[in-house]
Amino acid sequence: MSLVLGLLVPWAEKGTPEAACNDQKPTTACRLVWNVSHNTGFTKFYATWLDRPLATVTWIIVTFAVALIVKNIAHRMITKVTVRMAEGTMSERVKERSRTVFDGSPALLNQRRAQRAKTLGSVLRSISSILIMGTAAFSILGSLGLNLAPILASASVIGVAVGFGAQNIVKDFLAGLFMLLEDQYGVGDVIDVGSAKGTVEAVTLRVTRMRDVDGIVWYVPNGEIKKVGNESQNWGRAVLDIPVDISEDTEKVKEILQTAADEMAADSPWEGVILEAPSVWGVQALAGDALVIRVVIKTAPGRQGDVARELRERVKRAFDEAGVSVATPNAT
Repeated sequence: MSLVLGLLVPWAEKGTPEAACNDQKPTTACRLVWNVSHNTGFTKFYATWLDRPLATVTWIIVTFAVALIVKNIAHRMITKVTVRMAEGTMSERVKERSRTVFDGSPALLNQRRAQRAKTLGSVLRSISSILIMGTAAFSILGSLGLNLAPILASASVIGVAVGFGAQNIVKDFLAGLFMLLEDQYGVGDVIDVGSAKGTVEAVTLRVTRMRDVDGIVWYVPNGEIKKVGNESQNWGRAVLDIPVDISEDTEKVKEILQTAADEMAADSPWEGVILEAPSVWGVQALAGDALVIRVVIKTAPGRQGDVARELRERVKRAFDEAGVSVATPNAT
């Protein structure tokens, strides 16, 4: 090999690797070329024209490859954690609660958990990709000899300008992220955000989609939600104000209401929905020629409307049987 190189580069002179590489501490690649060729001219040619470019290209390739590997590992870990969050086994207590809340099926609860996990996983993967690939890009630019200080300063100015121009979008994303982390509401919940009220159909980091009782779909930016009332968390309460004629016996009416509510709570379709024994609070108001008597029932979340409608029908039948007149309260 040295003979061939010597013939190809006849003007080369033999010497030491330090002299051939023009460096007191030759690179590993340049020393390897010298050890193979033992030709000063060829080694000097390599050190002058090939050593640094090849080293730079190798560094770029290695850095990019390592960044891709780290990114893939991070994405796999995030996906594994979020999938476990979405598909994790629910305890018996959670299963029972989901059956009560979601009409006997935990499907909506699973959908809510899956959506939260999917959204959080997407955000975490995007953040990890930006951090890992951004670090690799700056490392590569630094190895090319570029001055990164002006680039960082320009990026900061551009970031401030973009952030100022897109502050509403940033506000929506931050509000959506905290909403998901705090589990303020989810798919299937009935919420009131002030400007709209309805059942949540989809939740993203930027917007919440909900459908009201008239079937109208509302798209509400998360950053515009100043406060939210959730009717589907933990438990609800059906409150009925029953107006009767002012001449009716109050104790008799209260007894009829209590009996009707207790019978409803004992019936099989409602015993799992009504969480506590119904309570008749008594006279709530005197409105003209009417007495307003309040009945309250603690219910499973989101079921207070169903309970109130059923109880009104039962109260009407009980009043008809007892001869109690329902009055129309006048404005006081």
